[in-house]
Amino acid sequence: MKMISKITTAGIALMSVFALQAQTTVISNVKGYSLNNDGELITFNNFAIEDQKISAVNLKVLPSGDDVTIVDGKGQVVLPGIIDAHGHILGLGQNLLEIDLRGTSSEAEAVKRVQSFVSAHPMTEKSGKTSDSQAWLIGRGWNQVLWDNKAFPTKASLDAAIKTRPVVLSRVDGHAVWVNSVALELAGIDANTPSPSGGEIVKDENGQPTGLLIDNAEYLVTKLIPQANEAQLDEQLQAASDHLLSLGITSVHDAGISEQVYQFYNKQADSNKLRVRIYAMLSATDPNIDKMLSAGHVNTADEMLSIRSVKAYGDGALGSRGAALIKPYSDDKDNHGLLVTPQEELPILFAKVLGSGFQLNFHAIGDRANRLALQQFAKSFTQFPDNKERHRIEHAQVVAVEDIPQFKQLGIIPSMQPTHATSDMNMAEDRIGKKRLKGAYAWQTFLRQGSRIAFGSDFPVELANAFHGLHAAVTRQSGMNEPDNGWIPEEKVSLVQALRGFTLDAAYSAFQDDSLGTIEVGKRADFIVIDRDLFTIPASDIRDTQVLQTWINGKKVYEQQ
Repeated sequence: MKMISKITTAGIALMSVFALQAQTTVISNVKGYSLNNDGELITFNNFAIEDQKISAVNLKVLPSGDDVTIVDGKGQVVLPGIIDAHGHILGLGQNLLEIDLRGTSSEAEAVKRVQSFVSAHPMTEKSGKTSDSQAWLIGRGWNQVLWDNKAFPTKASLDAAIKTRPVVLSRVDGHAVWVNSVALELAGIDANTPSPSGGEIVKDENGQPTGLLIDNAEYLVTKLIPQANEAQLDEQLQAASDHLLSLGITSVHDAGISEQVYQFYNKQADSNKLRVRIYAMLSATDPNIDKMLSAGHVNTADEMLSIRSVKAYGDGALGSRGAALIKPYSDDKDNHGLLVTPQEELPILFAKVLGSGFQLNFHAIGDRANRLALQQFAKSFTQFPDNKERHRIEHAQVVAVEDIPQFKQLGIIPSMQPTHATSDMNMAEDRIGKKRLKGAYAWQTFLRQGSRIAFGSDFPVELANAFHGLHAAVTRQSGMNEPDNGWIPEEKVSLVQALRGFTLDAAYSAFQDDSLGTIEVGKRADFIVIDRDLFTIPASDIRDTQVLQTWINGKKVYEQQ
């Protein structure tokens, strides 16, 4: 891959001064980096915007006139807008507004955070019933792997602190919830309740529920939480949008939305209220999935909302031992993980999505879930040969080495999250052993075979900051720059490759590479201004990058104060 080719006016459809039309904005005096559609890094020092799109790059002479606005970039660094190929927008908004358990060092500290939230957010008299969403205490972010005893939490600690209100606290990966006795009683869960298919009600040595529900068992409680109303959804969306724009994220692939959110997003788009681009995946488990599929693709004129894909669910997560493995967990010899969607249901699911002309984005973390998905894609492509392009496996986290070539052969895009590797490196070998790590978080292996990787964060599982992801991709190190030389360093990627995953190839994975992902003539004017030159600083400093400005459709939508 060519690293840098200085862009020139030759061969580029530059706009002449007399051809300039009204409302032209020229961003001048910048140190710009982008990719071209071949994935090569290009540089520029100015560019022009007309009608929400890039109309010229590297003008030799800056235009002038009443219809031209010149913005002096003051030598600052400009990049294309960041595209996060896997996040949960309203989940992030909810996380920002509710109990945050990220970074807790013990079960006791997590309980204290719940108590502090209760003290800071007293209920009104009208919200004291469990039919009211305010009565429920909802939180997310705990990770027992980072706690002092590394043990899963139980209802006992919550019961001692919260006696009358149901508490539901999601593990950081969203594949387990920790609940109190009030929540269990509301759900009718007791010693005699069987675990559902694809889930587990964890029980103690006496057969009593511990308060931990894994994967599909979560739904026994979460289905009781009153559905957010439109005002609450709007509050979540605004909180998430503020946060994402401050991080330079201009577009998000929202990984699994309900019909309620589908209707909400469409209404927001019709009212021109969307502030971050959304490429939404319909949730395959929504009862009204057929209705949404029959409505066809959604793509607004300003490309702020696109809906043409479905998120399906193969297995759970590695941290909660829910990822489906071919052989048992190395640290739990009787456990192969969970198939959230039973294998026998895959042909019907794939036929429904592919037959409707939608992209299928299949969640698969364990090697068994990845293998089953690849096998079913191969079979379904023979049935639907006109819909074989750009389907995705979300996470592709632990893949049998012999299965990796199938991604390239079938044209399946691995949609991966770099910070998952640096978050999981403290437990991944315990879970799957050294041998299976050969096919785990294998970014460079995928790239070498010619696969295009769509990078994302999976926020709020991880923090939404894409510069954390760029740092993790390039260094394979934690935020403390550990371990030396990185974890499984042979799978590091170059900065150009990492940037491509968060821009051009993320756009490609959403069928949007003709309009998004690079700063090129004819594409949407989505770009960011940052406080440092990523290509000249030590890789260890990438993580600390600050976003100074964020622009979408040629308008500044965020500026650091």
